[in-house]
Amino acid sequence: MTPTALPTDTLQWSDALALDMPVMDETHQEFVALLAEVVQAADADLLPRWSTLIAHTQDHFDREDQWMQATGFAAGNCHATQHKIILQVMREGEARGHGGELAVVRQMARELGLWFPQHAQSMDASLALHLRSAGYDPRTGTLSQPERLPTQAIHGCGGSCGDTATA
Repeated sequence: MTPTALPTDTLQWSDALALDMPVMDETHQEFVALLAEVVQAADADLLPRWSTLIAHTQDHFDREDQWMQATGFAAGNCHATQHKIILQVMREGEARGHGGELAVVRQMARELGLWFPQHAQSMDASLALHLRSAGYDPRTGTLSQPERLPTQAIHGCGGSCGDTATA
């Protein structure tokens, strides 16, 4: 695959992915751009670009997980669990790519392009709503409305919309 133009099925940033939370939207735009670089990469560049995407995704997920911890999510909530699984699969792809299975990495990149919009528009959108409702500033880590945090840890995949544990 030559890096001249994006294949038509490559994920591209659009307003449909925007969550009205600038720090999250900026990170998601970077993810989409890095994923496109992987999809376009020639074989010689594929693994270095995949490794860059993994590093970015680790940082991206670590920040979201940190925000969740700061605002009442249980450690094992399904949003954070999904982050762990995605990173594990990406790392397995990297290992297989180093073993010569570049087609596996390319397939994973295509699958990430299908997975990401659903993740962003469901789990991340719910998280953004939760953060805004509590007045959480993800850039500074300040919380202006702590009284709006749930009284029980959130175990679900999103935010404050019925995802709290039951007593």
